[in-house]
Amino acid sequence: MKGIIKDAVILFIITLIAGVCLGAVHEITLEPIAQAQLAANTATYQEVYPDAASFDTNEELTQAIGTSAEEIAAQGYGSVTVDSVQEALDASGNVIGYLITSSSTEGYGGSIQIAVGITNEGTLTGIGFLSISETAGLGMNAQNPEFKDQYAGKAAQEFEVTKTGATADNQINAISGATITSRAVTGAVNAAVYFYEICIAQ
Repeated sequence: MKGIIKDAVILFIITLIAGVCLGAVHEITLEPIAQAQLAANTATYQEVYPDAASFDTNEELTQAIGTSAEEIAAQGYGSVTVDSVQEALDASGNVIGYLITSSSTEGYGGSIQIAVGITNEGTLTGIGFLSISETAGLGMNAQNPEFKDQYAGKAAQEFEVTKTGATADNQINAISGATITSRAVTGAVNAAVYFYEICIAQ
């Protein structure tokens, strides 16, 4: 009996020490990981809206995310959300457009989060990926210019995916073998565009 108690005490001490060590490592690495994620996101923002010198939040637009969520969800774009919105500023601090972050949970590998740049005139500057975990060689090709650059330079409108070749300005050619990913990305783009139209452009 004493041996069992002794072993239990030793096991408890080992578990306690391991837990403390893991907690310490987590606290130490938490900030560097957050900083690395912020840097990666900022790089994506600059890629999406290269004419912007900086990005800034707007409290009124941030509040509009919540009030518009139900309406956006009812548009038939799939399981999508608008996550954040920032003003794109030039070097003088003038608002030249907007950077809208949106997500779709309907990717083949789960959630896809993108950033969409839209000018004051309603033209898309491009899209960039903040989070994507699709199949390598298929859905991950959404990050390639051949797919994502199809949105750049087009007027804000409702986009649709086609597998037979785009014949209209609002059509997006699907990635070969990854139609699900193509539709999820396009759904997220449409959510961002719709938010722009009802909360910014009007």
